[in-house]
Amino acid sequence: MSLQEQFAQAQAESKNLPERPDNMTLLKIYALYKQGSSGDVTGERPGMTDFVNRAKYDAWANLKGTSQEDAMQQYIDLIEELKG
Repeated sequence: MSLQEQFAQAQAESKNLPERPDNMTLLKIYALYKQGSSGDVTGERPGMTDFVNRAKYDAWANLKGTSQEDAMQQYIDLIEELKG
C-alpha cells in the first residue's frame, strides 16, 4: 500500500477512534493532515478573537518545512497510536 493510500485510510479511521482525543492532540492531527495534504501553511493568520482557527493555523504553521511525506507518515503513526 502506498503512503498516499495509507494516509487516506488513516484519515477515514480518524473519524472512528475509540475515544475523542484531547484538544492538543486534535490540533496535532489537524496540522499533520494539512501539512501532509497541502504542504506549508498558507493564508493570513486569523485574528485574536478567532481562537479556534488561530490555534489551528498556529499548529499548522509550526510544521513549516516538514515534507508532505514526513507529515503523512507522522499522521498515520498518530492515528494508529490513538486506535489503541
